Amino acid sequence: MADTILTPGGSLNSNPATIALSQGYNDGSTTGKYATYLKLFSGEMIKAYESQTIAKGTVQNRTLRNGKSLQFIYTGRMEASYHTPGTPILGSGDPPVAEKTILMDDLLISSAFLYDLDETLAHYSLRSEISAKIGHALAEAYDKKVFRAIARAARQAHPITAAPGPEPGGSVINLGAGNAFNAQAIVDAFFEAASILDEKNVPTQGRTAVLSPRQYYALISQVDTNILNRDYGATSGSLNSGEGLYEIAGIQIRRSNNLPFNAGSVARVNGENNDYSGNFTGHCGLIYGRDAAAVVEAIGPSVQTTGGDVKAMYQGDLIIGRLAMGCDWLNPAAAIELTAV
Repeated sequence: MADTILTPGGSLNSNPATIALSQGYNDGSTTGKYATYLKLFSGEMIKAYESQTIAKGTVQNRTLRNGKSLQFIYTGRMEASYHTPGTPILGSGDPPVAEKTILMDDLLISSAFLYDLDETLAHYSLRSEISAKIGHALAEAYDKKVFRAIARAARQAHPITAAPGPEPGGSVINLGAGNAFNAQAIVDAFFEAASILDEKNVPTQGRTAVLSPRQYYALISQVDTNILNRDYGATSGSLNSGEGLYEIAGIQIRRSNNLPFNAGSVARVNGENNDYSGNFTGHCGLIYGRDAAAVVEAIGPSVQTTGGDVKAMYQGDLIIGRLAMGCDWLNPAAAIELTAV
Protein backbone atom coordinates (compact mmCIF):
# COMPACT_ATOMS: atom_id res chain seq x y z
CA MET A 1 0.00 0.00 0.00
CA ALA A 2 2.92 2.33 0.60
CA ASP A 3 3.64 2.45 -3.14
CA THR A 4 0.03 3.13 -4.14
CA ILE A 5 -0.79 6.64 -5.44
CA LEU A 6 -4.42 7.68 -5.32
CA THR A 7 -5.70 9.60 -8.33
CA PRO A 8 -8.27 12.27 -7.47
CA GLY A 9 -11.77 11.53 -8.69
CA GLY A 10 -12.50 13.20 -12.00
CA SER A 11 -8.87 14.01 -12.74
CA LEU A 12 -9.25 12.81 -16.30
CA ASN A 13 -11.99 15.40 -16.78
CA SER A 14 -9.96 18.23 -15.32
CA ASN A 15 -7.18 20.46 -16.52
CA PRO A 16 -3.98 18.69 -15.40
CA ALA A 17 -2.37 22.02 -14.62
CA THR A 18 -4.89 22.59 -11.81
CA ILE A 19 -4.25 19.26 -10.09
CA ALA A 20 -1.56 19.41 -7.44
CA LEU A 21 0.92 16.63 -6.93
CA SER A 22 -0.35 16.34 -3.38
CA GLN A 23 -3.72 15.31 -4.82
CA GLY A 24 -2.15 12.37 -6.59
CA TYR A 25 -1.66 13.87 -10.07
CA ASN A 26 1.61 12.65 -11.53
CA ASP A 27 2.66 15.16 -14.17
CA GLY A 28 3.78 13.39 -17.32
CA SER A 29 1.69 10.25 -16.89
CA THR A 30 -1.75 11.89 -17.11
CA THR A 31 -2.48 14.50 -19.72
CA GLY A 32 -6.18 15.06 -19.27
CA LYS A 33 -9.36 13.89 -20.88
CA TYR A 34 -8.51 15.08 -24.39
CA ALA A 35 -5.53 12.78 -24.82
CA THR A 36 -7.52 9.86 -23.48
CA TYR A 37 -10.61 10.57 -25.53
CA LEU A 38 -8.54 11.27 -28.64
CA LYS A 39 -6.72 7.94 -28.39
CA LEU A 40 -9.96 6.04 -27.87
CA PHE A 41 -11.79 7.91 -30.60
CA SER A 42 -8.90 7.66 -33.06
CA GLY A 43 -8.60 3.92 -32.50
CA GLU A 44 -12.31 3.36 -33.01
CA MET A 45 -12.41 5.58 -36.11
CA ILE A 46 -9.43 3.89 -37.76
CA LYS A 47 -10.82 0.44 -36.94
CA ALA A 48 -14.13 1.37 -38.57
CA TYR A 49 -12.31 2.89 -41.56
CA GLU A 50 -10.16 -0.18 -42.14
CA SER A 51 -13.05 -2.60 -41.71
CA GLN A 52 -15.14 -0.73 -44.30
CA THR A 53 -12.47 0.03 -46.90
CA ILE A 54 -12.66 -2.61 -49.62
CA ALA A 55 -10.23 -1.09 -52.12
CA LYS A 56 -7.34 -0.45 -49.73
CA GLY A 57 -4.51 -2.87 -50.38
CA THR A 58 -5.89 -4.05 -53.72
CA VAL A 59 -4.15 -1.31 -55.75
CA GLN A 60 -0.77 0.40 -55.65
CA ASN A 61 -0.31 2.74 -52.68
CA ARG A 62 2.39 5.36 -52.08
CA THR A 63 2.93 7.89 -49.32
CA LEU A 64 3.45 11.48 -50.45
CA ARG A 65 5.73 13.80 -48.48
CA ASN A 66 6.67 17.41 -49.27
CA GLY A 67 4.89 17.59 -52.59
CA LYS A 68 1.53 17.81 -54.31
CA SER A 69 1.88 15.01 -56.85
CA LEU A 70 3.69 11.73 -57.44
CA GLN A 71 5.01 10.30 -60.70
CA PHE A 72 4.67 6.67 -61.71
CA ILE A 73 6.75 5.23 -64.54
CA TYR A 74 5.55 2.79 -67.20
CA THR A 75 8.03 0.57 -68.99
CA GLY A 76 7.10 -1.25 -72.15
CA ARG A 77 8.30 -4.57 -73.47
CA MET A 78 11.83 -5.27 -74.70
CA GLU A 79 12.99 -7.42 -77.59
CA ALA A 80 15.71 -10.04 -77.75
CA SER A 81 18.04 -10.30 -80.72
CA TYR A 82 21.05 -12.34 -81.79
CA HIS A 83 24.54 -11.02 -81.20
CA THR A 84 26.92 -10.65 -84.13
CA PRO A 85 30.48 -11.64 -83.22
CA GLY A 86 32.75 -8.62 -82.90
CA THR A 87 29.84 -6.17 -82.57
CA PRO A 88 29.82 -4.12 -79.36
CA ILE A 89 26.74 -4.38 -77.15
CA LEU A 90 25.65 -0.80 -76.53
CA GLY A 91 22.38 -1.24 -74.67
CA SER A 92 20.36 0.21 -77.54
CA GLY A 93 17.27 -1.86 -76.75
CA ASP A 94 16.03 0.23 -73.84
CA PRO A 95 12.30 -0.26 -73.18
CA PRO A 96 9.87 2.53 -74.10
CA VAL A 97 8.94 4.61 -71.08
CA ALA A 98 5.94 6.77 -70.19
CA GLU A 99 5.03 8.72 -67.06
CA LYS A 100 1.81 9.08 -65.08
CA THR A 101 1.33 11.88 -62.54
CA ILE A 102 -1.22 11.48 -59.75
CA LEU A 103 -2.21 14.63 -57.89
CA MET A 104 -3.23 15.06 -54.29
CA ASP A 105 -6.91 15.87 -53.92
CA ASP A 106 -8.08 18.40 -51.35
CA LEU A 107 -8.46 17.34 -47.73
CA LEU A 108 -11.34 14.96 -47.07
CA ILE A 109 -13.08 15.58 -43.75
CA SER A 110 -15.96 14.12 -41.79
CA SER A 111 -16.87 15.96 -38.60
CA ALA A 112 -19.39 16.03 -35.77
CA PHE A 113 -20.07 18.26 -32.78
CA LEU A 114 -20.66 16.34 -29.57
CA TYR A 115 -22.70 18.39 -27.09
CA ASP A 116 -21.87 17.63 -23.45
CA LEU A 117 -25.51 17.41 -22.37
CA ASP A 118 -26.36 14.98 -25.15
CA GLU A 119 -23.48 12.77 -24.10
CA THR A 120 -24.60 12.93 -20.46
CA LEU A 121 -28.21 12.01 -21.19
CA ALA A 122 -27.55 9.35 -23.83
CA HIS A 123 -27.90 5.75 -22.68
CA TYR A 124 -25.26 4.61 -25.19
CA SER A 125 -21.76 5.75 -26.14
CA LEU A 126 -22.12 8.67 -28.51
CA ARG A 127 -18.38 8.80 -29.10
CA SER A 128 -18.20 5.18 -30.25
CA GLU A 129 -21.14 5.68 -32.58
CA ILE A 130 -19.72 8.89 -34.04
CA SER A 131 -16.26 7.38 -34.43
CA ALA A 132 -17.67 4.52 -36.50
CA LYS A 133 -19.73 6.87 -38.67
CA ILE A 134 -16.73 9.11 -39.39
CA GLY A 135 -14.57 6.10 -40.26
CA HIS A 136 -17.27 4.74 -42.56
CA ALA A 137 -17.66 8.11 -44.30
CA LEU A 138 -13.93 8.34 -45.08
CA ALA A 139 -13.82 4.71 -46.22
CA GLU A 140 -16.79 5.26 -48.53
CA ALA A 141 -15.16 8.29 -50.15
CA TYR A 142 -11.87 6.36 -50.55
CA ASP A 143 -13.53 3.37 -52.21
CA LYS A 144 -15.67 5.45 -54.55
CA LYS A 145 -12.61 7.24 -55.88
CA VAL A 146 -10.61 4.05 -56.41
CA PHE A 147 -13.45 2.14 -58.10
CA ARG A 148 -14.23 4.98 -60.48
CA ALA A 149 -10.52 5.28 -61.33
CA ILE A 150 -10.36 1.55 -62.16
CA ALA A 151 -13.51 1.76 -64.29
CA ARG A 152 -11.92 4.64 -66.20
CA ALA A 153 -8.73 2.57 -66.60
CA ALA A 154 -10.69 -0.20 -68.31
CA ARG A 155 -11.68 2.29 -71.01
CA GLN A 156 -8.19 3.63 -71.70
CA ALA A 157 -5.55 2.79 -74.29
CA HIS A 158 -2.12 2.14 -72.85
CA PRO A 159 0.13 5.24 -72.78
CA ILE A 160 3.02 3.30 -74.35
CA THR A 161 2.57 2.95 -78.11
CA ALA A 162 6.21 2.71 -79.23
CA ALA A 163 7.71 -0.50 -80.62
CA PRO A 164 7.69 -3.31 -79.78
CA GLY A 165 4.25 -2.20 -78.52
CA PRO A 166 1.71 -0.84 -78.41
CA GLU A 167 1.04 -2.21 -74.96
CA PRO A 168 -2.50 -3.54 -74.42
CA GLY A 169 -5.14 -1.22 -72.98
CA GLY A 170 -8.14 -1.86 -70.75
CA SER A 171 -11.06 -4.19 -71.44
CA VAL A 172 -14.83 -4.14 -71.02
CA ILE A 173 -16.85 -7.36 -70.71
CA ASN A 174 -20.54 -6.98 -71.46
CA LEU A 175 -22.78 -9.46 -69.65
CA GLY A 176 -25.71 -8.54 -71.88
CA ALA A 177 -28.75 -6.41 -71.23
CA GLY A 178 -30.60 -7.49 -68.10
CA ASN A 179 -27.81 -9.83 -66.96
CA ALA A 180 -26.30 -7.70 -64.19
CA PHE A 181 -27.55 -10.22 -61.61
CA ASN A 182 -27.41 -13.31 -63.79
CA ALA A 183 -25.05 -15.51 -61.79
CA GLN A 184 -23.99 -17.78 -64.63
CA ALA A 185 -23.24 -14.78 -66.84
CA ILE A 186 -21.08 -13.35 -64.04
CA VAL A 187 -19.18 -16.63 -63.64
CA ASP A 188 -18.58 -16.79 -67.40
CA ALA A 189 -17.28 -13.21 -67.23
CA PHE A 190 -14.79 -14.23 -64.54
CA PHE A 191 -13.25 -16.90 -66.76
CA GLU A 192 -13.21 -14.52 -69.72
CA ALA A 193 -11.51 -11.90 -67.54
CA ALA A 194 -8.91 -14.41 -66.35
CA SER A 195 -8.14 -15.29 -69.96
CA ILE A 196 -7.79 -11.62 -70.92
CA LEU A 197 -5.47 -10.87 -68.00
CA ASP A 198 -3.37 -13.94 -68.79
CA GLU A 199 -3.05 -12.86 -72.42
CA LYS A 200 -1.88 -9.43 -71.28
CA ASN A 201 0.69 -11.00 -68.92
CA VAL A 202 -0.93 -9.41 -65.86
CA PRO A 203 0.38 -11.17 -62.72
CA THR A 204 -1.94 -13.82 -61.33
CA GLN A 205 -1.27 -12.66 -57.78
CA GLY A 206 -3.43 -9.83 -56.50
CA ARG A 207 -6.34 -10.15 -58.92
CA THR A 208 -9.51 -8.79 -57.36
CA ALA A 209 -13.16 -8.56 -58.32
CA VAL A 210 -15.65 -6.19 -56.73
CA LEU A 211 -19.35 -6.87 -57.13
CA SER A 212 -22.49 -5.47 -55.59
CA PRO A 213 -23.90 -7.41 -52.61
CA ARG A 214 -26.86 -8.60 -54.69
CA GLN A 215 -24.54 -9.98 -57.36
CA TYR A 216 -22.45 -11.73 -54.71
CA TYR A 217 -25.42 -13.49 -53.15
CA ALA A 218 -26.80 -14.34 -56.59
CA LEU A 219 -23.60 -16.27 -57.25
CA ILE A 220 -24.15 -18.36 -54.13
CA SER A 221 -27.85 -18.97 -54.61
CA GLN A 222 -28.23 -19.34 -58.38
CA VAL A 223 -25.20 -21.15 -59.76
CA ASP A 224 -25.44 -24.94 -59.85
CA THR A 225 -21.69 -25.50 -60.10
CA ASN A 226 -19.64 -25.79 -56.93
CA ILE A 227 -18.21 -22.30 -56.42
CA LEU A 228 -18.23 -22.29 -52.62
CA ASN A 229 -14.73 -22.29 -51.20
CA ARG A 230 -14.53 -25.30 -48.91
CA ASP A 231 -11.36 -23.94 -47.27
CA TYR A 232 -13.65 -21.84 -45.10
CA GLY A 233 -14.86 -24.95 -43.29
CA ALA A 234 -18.32 -26.29 -42.64
CA THR A 235 -19.40 -23.30 -40.57
CA SER A 236 -18.56 -20.58 -43.11
CA GLY A 237 -18.39 -22.04 -46.60
CA SER A 238 -22.10 -22.70 -46.80
CA LEU A 239 -25.42 -21.31 -47.93
CA ASN A 240 -26.44 -20.90 -44.29
CA SER A 241 -23.88 -18.19 -43.59
CA GLY A 242 -23.94 -16.55 -47.02
CA GLU A 243 -20.15 -16.66 -46.96
CA GLY A 244 -17.52 -18.84 -48.55
CA LEU A 245 -17.49 -17.47 -52.09
CA TYR A 246 -13.83 -16.65 -52.05
CA GLU A 247 -12.60 -16.72 -55.63
CA ILE A 248 -13.45 -17.76 -59.17
CA ALA A 249 -10.73 -18.45 -61.76
CA GLY A 250 -8.12 -17.31 -59.24
CA ILE A 251 -9.78 -13.91 -58.77
CA GLN A 252 -10.63 -12.93 -55.21
CA ILE A 253 -14.15 -11.60 -54.77
CA ARG A 254 -15.22 -8.68 -52.62
CA ARG A 255 -18.58 -6.96 -52.35
CA SER A 256 -19.24 -3.26 -51.95
CA ASN A 257 -21.98 -0.65 -52.26
CA ASN A 258 -19.44 1.93 -53.45
CA LEU A 259 -19.12 0.78 -57.05
CA PRO A 260 -20.48 3.26 -59.62
CA PHE A 261 -23.13 0.57 -60.22
CA ASN A 262 -25.32 1.89 -63.03
CA ALA A 263 -24.65 5.35 -61.59
CA GLY A 264 -25.21 7.21 -64.84
CA SER A 265 -23.17 10.34 -65.45
CA VAL A 266 -20.90 11.31 -62.53
CA ALA A 267 -19.51 14.84 -62.72
CA ARG A 268 -16.22 16.14 -61.38
CA VAL A 269 -16.61 18.14 -58.15
CA ASN A 270 -14.58 20.85 -56.45
CA GLY A 271 -11.68 19.44 -54.47
CA GLU A 272 -11.00 16.60 -56.89
CA ASN A 273 -7.71 17.37 -58.57
CA ASN A 274 -7.78 14.01 -60.34
CA ASP A 275 -10.59 13.14 -62.73
CA TYR A 276 -13.10 10.60 -61.38
CA SER A 277 -15.95 11.61 -63.68
CA GLY A 278 -17.57 9.48 -66.35
CA ASN A 279 -20.75 7.91 -67.64
CA PHE A 280 -21.25 4.72 -65.67
CA THR A 281 -24.59 3.72 -67.15
CA GLY A 282 -24.64 -0.07 -67.33
CA HIS A 283 -21.62 -0.49 -65.03
CA CYS A 284 -21.97 -3.63 -62.91
CA GLY A 285 -18.59 -4.63 -61.49
CA LEU A 286 -14.81 -4.59 -61.71
CA ILE A 287 -12.06 -7.16 -62.14
CA TYR A 288 -8.52 -5.84 -61.85
CA GLY A 289 -4.91 -6.35 -60.86
CA ARG A 290 -2.91 -4.27 -58.38
CA ASP A 291 -1.43 -2.08 -61.12
CA ALA A 292 -4.80 -0.95 -62.45
CA ALA A 293 -4.79 2.16 -60.24
CA ALA A 294 -2.61 3.88 -57.68
CA VAL A 295 -3.35 5.86 -54.53
CA VAL A 296 -1.11 8.54 -53.05
CA GLU A 297 -1.64 9.53 -49.42
CA ALA A 298 -0.27 12.59 -47.63
CA ILE A 299 -2.41 12.28 -44.47
CA GLY A 300 -3.69 8.88 -43.47
CA PRO A 301 -6.99 8.59 -41.60
CA SER A 302 -6.57 10.61 -38.41
CA VAL A 303 -8.59 12.46 -35.79
CA GLN A 304 -8.50 16.01 -34.50
CA THR A 305 -10.53 17.39 -31.61
CA THR A 306 -10.90 20.82 -30.05
CA GLY A 307 -9.26 21.82 -26.77
CA GLY A 308 -10.52 23.15 -23.47
CA ASP A 309 -11.12 26.77 -24.51
CA VAL A 310 -13.45 25.81 -27.34
CA LYS A 311 -15.16 23.25 -25.12
CA ALA A 312 -15.86 25.88 -22.49
CA MET A 313 -17.26 28.27 -25.08
CA TYR A 314 -19.51 25.77 -26.87
CA GLN A 315 -19.98 23.15 -24.13
CA GLY A 316 -18.95 20.33 -26.34
CA ASP A 317 -16.24 18.83 -28.52
CA LEU A 318 -15.79 19.29 -32.26
CA ILE A 319 -14.40 16.02 -33.61
CA ILE A 320 -12.92 15.81 -37.09
CA GLY A 321 -11.79 12.79 -39.08
CA ARG A 322 -9.56 13.63 -42.03
CA LEU A 323 -7.82 11.99 -44.97
CA ALA A 324 -5.65 13.47 -47.74
CA MET A 325 -5.31 11.21 -50.76
CA GLY A 326 -5.54 11.11 -54.51
CA CYS A 327 -6.13 8.28 -56.97
CA ASP A 328 -5.99 7.69 -60.70
CA TRP A 329 -5.73 4.86 -63.17
CA LEU A 330 -2.26 3.47 -63.76
CA ASN A 331 -2.00 0.40 -66.00
CA PRO A 332 -5.10 -0.06 -68.20
CA ALA A 333 -4.06 -3.60 -69.12
CA ALA A 334 -4.83 -4.66 -65.54
CA ALA A 335 -8.37 -3.23 -65.50
CA ILE A 336 -11.60 -4.87 -66.68
CA GLU A 337 -15.04 -3.32 -66.35
CA LEU A 338 -18.22 -5.42 -66.31
CA THR A 339 -21.27 -3.91 -67.98
CA ALA A 340 -24.82 -5.05 -68.68
CA VAL A 341 -26.05 -3.09 -71.69
